[in-house]
Amino acid sequence: MNTMWPAEFDPRKASMKHGNRLVFAAVSHAPEAPFDFVLPPELEASAPPEARGFARDDVKLMVSHRHTDEIDHATFRNIGQFLRAGDILVINTAGTMNAAVPAIRPNGEVVELHLSTRLPNGDWSVELRSFKGDATMPLLTAHAGERLTLPAGGAARLIAPYTSDAAMLATVEGTANAVRLWRAEVTFPASQDMYLSEYGTPIRYGYVREPWAPEYYQTVFATDRGSAEMPSAGRAFTADLVTQLVAKGVQFAPILLHTGVASLEDHEPPYAEYFRVPEDTARVVNSARSAGRRVIAVGTTVIRALETVSTPDGRIDSGEGWTEVIVGPSTGIRSVDGLLTGLHEPRATHLMMLEALVNRERLRVAYAEAVERRYLWHEFGDLHLIVP
Repeated sequence: MNTMWPAEFDPRKASMKHGNRLVFAAVSHAPEAPFDFVLPPELEASAPPEARGFARDDVKLMVSHRHTDEIDHATFRNIGQFLRAGDILVINTAGTMNAAVPAIRPNGEVVELHLSTRLPNGDWSVELRSFKGDATMPLLTAHAGERLTLPAGGAARLIAPYTSDAAMLATVEGTANAVRLWRAEVTFPASQDMYLSEYGTPIRYGYVREPWAPEYYQTVFATDRGSAEMPSAGRAFTADLVTQLVAKGVQFAPILLHTGVASLEDHEPPYAEYFRVPEDTARVVNSARSAGRRVIAVGTTVIRALETVSTPDGRIDSGEGWTEVIVGPSTGIRSVDGLLTGLHEPRATHLMMLEALVNRERLRVAYAEAVERRYLWHEFGDLHLIVP
C-alpha cells in the first residue's frame, strides 16, 4: 500500500512508499484558469430537493459525451439508461461532519469556526467566518495566538497560517497577506463526534438561506464521517436505485476522500486532503480497464484520489495518506473514462478537472445548455454525467 503525506506534515517531503522504494510524489498544478460564464442567482439550489417536493433521485441529469456534441437530458433515477452492464462506478464513502461551530473571539465578536481537516498531528486546519446578515464571509483579520471560546467548554487556538503558499492566501483591500485558513489546536470537552453532533451544524454558504438537518448532507454511501463538505455527486443515489443498477450489472467500488472547506469566494485550488484507495477497489478498477469496461468516477473527489495512486500506464495502486494532486488539462486523467458530478461555479477550479476529460468548447456548450434548461447548481442541485 502507498502512503503519501503533504510536505508540510512529514519530513519525507511528500514522499510516497512504492514497494520497497521511497520516491518523491509529484504535485500536479493546472496552469490554465478555468472558464468563466454567467450563473443566474436563481439557479443556485437553496434547499434540498426533498424540501422542494421531490425525491433525492428526482433531480435532473444532463449527459454529455467526451468525443461528440451529443447531449441528453433525463431524470437522475433513469441514469441506468446511460450505463452498461460491466460499468464500474467508483464512489466516495466519506460522511459529512457537522463542521460549523459557533465561536467567540477575544474581542467578544461572535463568529463561525469551520473545521476543515484533522491533521496528522491532531491539529486542525480551520476557517473563521464572520456573519454578514444571514450569510457568512471569510474573516481575514485573525492573528496567530488568538484564542476562541467554543460552546460547553470547547476552545480553539490559532497557531499559524495553514500554508505559506501564496496561492492559498487571500488578500483584501487594505490588508496584505490576510490569512483565510489557519492551523489550529482545537479541544472538545467530549468526543469529537458527540461534541459536533450536539453543537455543530453542517457548513452552508449564502445561497442556502436556512439550515437543514445533518441527514440532508449525507449520501447513501457514507460510512466514515470526516468531510467538511458533502461529496455531493453521490447525493442523488438511493438504496432502491443502487439495487436497480446492481441488478443491471453495474458494479460499485469504494474509495475515501475527506473534503476540506471550499472557497467559493476566491476559487482557490484544493488543499491537501486525506484519502484511501483500498486494494479491492484498485483490483476492480484495473480489471475493468484491462477488459475494456468503463470506469466512471462519482465525483471529482474520486478522480483526485485515483489519480494520486495511478501509474503512468493508467494502473491503480492501493494507497492511503494525503494528496496534494491537482488535476487539469495539462495533467490529463489516466484512471477513469467518465465522471458524474454536480454543476460547478464560474471559474471554479473543479472545471479544470472536467477539462481533462472533455475540451473546453464542448464543456462550454454543455454548461450553456444547463443554464438554458434551468438546471440547478451546488450540492442540492442537478447532476452532469460525462461518458465516453
